[in-house]
Amino acid sequence: MAVNVDGRTARAVRTRRAVVDAFLALLAEGDPRPTAERIAERAGVSLRSLWTNFADLETLYAAAGQRQLERQAELARRISPRLPLAQRVAALARQRAQVLEFLAPVARAAQLREPFSAQLRANRARQYQIARDELAQLFAAELEAAGPGADELLNALTAASTWPAWSALRDDLGLGVPVARQTMARMLYSLLSQPPTDQ
Repeated sequence: MAVNVDGRTARAVRTRRAVVDAFLALLAEGDPRPTAERIAERAGVSLRSLWTNFADLETLYAAAGQRQLERQAELARRISPRLPLAQRVAALARQRAQVLEFLAPVARAAQLREPFSAQLRANRARQYQIARDELAQLFAAELEAAGPGADELLNALTAASTWPAWSALRDDLGLGVPVARQTMARMLYSLLSQPPTDQ
């Protein structure tokens, strides 16, 4: 009996992974709203099997968000906070450019559904928190030096290095990846090397 249960569990895990990967692949190929039928066909599973493993779209979004975080972690490399500021900024801009380009198809599709999906909004909040935590660690010295303005500086760094800023550079301004990366680095370095001015 235990063998049968283990076998069913393993099949369920494989099915869930196949469905999530199929969903993400369709988004990456430019289909912002793939139907359940298309997802099941791409995953090589029946429609019934899809809905057996995912009660609704929200549970699929949750699993897809987790899978994206796993893939994102594979791309990210720790940047030493001991490096000079200019090197840290350049390394972060390179890393963010790579990660945000990878996330772009899913982020664009999520924007269409976020107003109607609590799970997608939760996924986005989690991405922001991860980015914010990374910035706080990488620029701890500069944030400490900012004193009472540390939260304001961290907010500005987060805004300058997450998806909305990258989308503005790539989609709205039409910049190529190298120029967008350099522009992001310029914004970050400017924020970190200049004291704020009160109006």
